[in-house]
Amino acid sequence: MGVYRGCECLYGGVCRGCECLWGRSIGAMSAYRGAWVSIGAVSAYRGLFLDDTKVKNFITCFKDVAFLAFFFKRLEPNRSGRYEAEFPFLSPCGGERNFLRCEDRPIVFTHLLPPPDPPSWLLSYCGGGHRLAVPFQPQSLVMLPENGRLYHPAPAKSGGVGLVRSALALEWSSGGAFEFGGGPTQPPTHFLWGGQRYRLTEELLPLLRGGEEVAVPLAPRQG
Repeated sequence: MGVYRGCECLYGGVCRGCECLWGRSIGAMSAYRGAWVSIGAVSAYRGLFLDDTKVKNFITCFKDVAFLAFFFKRLEPNRSGRYEAEFPFLSPCGGERNFLRCEDRPIVFTHLLPPPDPPSWLLSYCGGGHRLAVPFQPQSLVMLPENGRLYHPAPAKSGGVGLVRSALALEWSSGGAFEFGGGPTQPPTHFLWGGQRYRLTEELLPLLRGGEEVAVPLAPRQG
């Protein structure tokens, strides 16, 4: 994921709503350069951290599922006019703003969840279990040639595309789920899943490369 810097207080320098979590207002933290948060995961999922956390690992990351669901369901591009270059995303919390930066994408898919009542599997992201999950769309998986990472559609509000955790991508790759019709040096062309062979659409590539945004609709989640 990336790195999260807490909250910017909008109440005259007194951090009210998030005092129990952060205990400090941004006005008193010049070392934070104007925000407080940090989330961290690229090819490996690491989690959500306060930006000044020196050792970032499973022990120091946020693990409360309710908080993670609250944070990431409200995540959106930072168009506040403040710290946009340093923190491209923010998660509003009442009158406060939680600023976020990440090494690659803020949404990191970590686990594939078996279907409950509906027939579709779910991809869970950012440690939220079933609270943060989208229907798995095998045909929309795409490997970016520039970095070799695997991506999947994510909620449009948080950027429309998320990174697949390296461990999950490796599990699929080592299990022979990908077919490389263009040769071993080219991105995969097909994905084998659930007894079916899916041709990969690569429809996320324009969005990943920073071109014109392409809306890749998520399959409706049932149940």
